[in-house]
Amino acid sequence: MPEEQLGLGRHTIRSHGVKLARIHMHDWLILLLLIIIDAILNVIEPFHRFVGEGMMTDLRYPLKDNTVPFWAVPIIAILLPIAIILVYYFIRKDVYDFHHAILGLLFSVLITAVITDAIKDGVGRPRPDFFWRCFPDGKGVFDPVTRNVRCTGDKSVIKEGHKSFPSGHTSWSFAGLGFLSWYLSGKIKAFDRRGHVAKLCIVFFPLLVAAMIAVSRVDDYWHHWQDVFTGGLIGLTIASFCYLQFFPPPYDIDGWGPHAYFRMLAESNGLQTSSNNNDNLHAQHAEVQIVSVCIPPQREGNNARVNRWDSNPTLDESQNTRIH
Repeated sequence: MPEEQLGLGRHTIRSHGVKLARIHMHDWLILLLLIIIDAILNVIEPFHRFVGEGMMTDLRYPLKDNTVPFWAVPIIAILLPIAIILVYYFIRKDVYDFHHAILGLLFSVLITAVITDAIKDGVGRPRPDFFWRCFPDGKGVFDPVTRNVRCTGDKSVIKEGHKSFPSGHTSWSFAGLGFLSWYLSGKIKAFDRRGHVAKLCIVFFPLLVAAMIAVSRVDDYWHHWQDVFTGGLIGLTIASFCYLQFFPPPYDIDGWGPHAYFRMLAESNGLQTSSNNNDNLHAQHAEVQIVSVCIPPQREGNNARVNRWDSNPTLDESQNTRIH
């Protein structure tokens, strides 16, 4: 149903927020569980795969700082989309849209985080700068038999050096900003078949930001190109599933609002229709009630004549039978 035909602005956080949160209490508990799982995945030691002396040729890139720090990723992937969602809420005052957009965004990022960190720990691929993490003094030490590395560097730095595949920066960025692109495309009706290319620029901008973060990971020698490609694919795929779980596709006529909002409208209209039908039924029942106007009998001789008007033809026949 077109947005202009619906009465928005009636469902705020104050009026419907608590009720909506209670309905989705289990979803919020699952989010908490995902946070705990991801924290555990970051604590455990990743798989230390074999890194031979001959493999160090491709792992001698310089150890650099991050162009995009770790602390900046949640701000870009989570807080920035939340800010835009919040602005839309202040404009439309629709708590259904606000709640499901926040829920979908958090699911997108946290599911992506769990998948990414689980693969990181399971694969244990060394980063391009692994040599300098393993041997900060530049002197390689290898097993005399297997020629596997015997790292002499800091354990936390070495641990991080085994988490190259896939890129967490990239997957988080595409999960959060990819969801934001879906969200914006629905709100601005980017696929309304009117040919406004400017709308596509708005939709693609968050994806461009995510892509530039991915490029920075290769430039900083923290990841191989396969790492960022896979990370972006994971993040964007999860974002798409999470968005479509709560919202119709952007090209749909109802693509501007969440499924829950239209379900609530359908239920409200169903109750209203049922109430109207009951009112009509009572009115029809009242119309068929017997309405009688009695006139005092006039006697002519021994026969009494009764004049009576009745709206019920069945009772008419009964009265006539009794009179005659």
